[in-house]
Amino acid sequence: MKHKNKKIPEYKHELVEIFSKIHGDKNFMAEFLKDILTPAEFETMALRWQIVKKIDKGETHRSIAGDLGLGISTVTRGSRELRNKNGGFHLMLKKLGNK
Repeated sequence: MKHKNKKIPEYKHELVEIFSKIHGDKNFMAEFLKDILTPAEFETMALRWQIVKKIDKGETHRSIAGDLGLGISTVTRGSRELRNKNGGFHLMLKKLGNK
């Protein structure tokens, strides 16, 4: 979903602020995610995180795609993002003790 609204960066910043305020309350986070995301978007986010964890463990793109029922290109995108040592995926794995 691509929008031309010039306020999108401001809206993104606000959403980040909201997520930072939910920190530590799992029930609140779950409810917020269920409300703000469609079921398909929530599922996609969950699958993307599984891709990142599996890539980090050294699993092959083909095995990840087969295991999760995804296309290779979807797995490749996750792999590309994980290579960014300053990116969110890498930082979250580090925070969780996986790096």
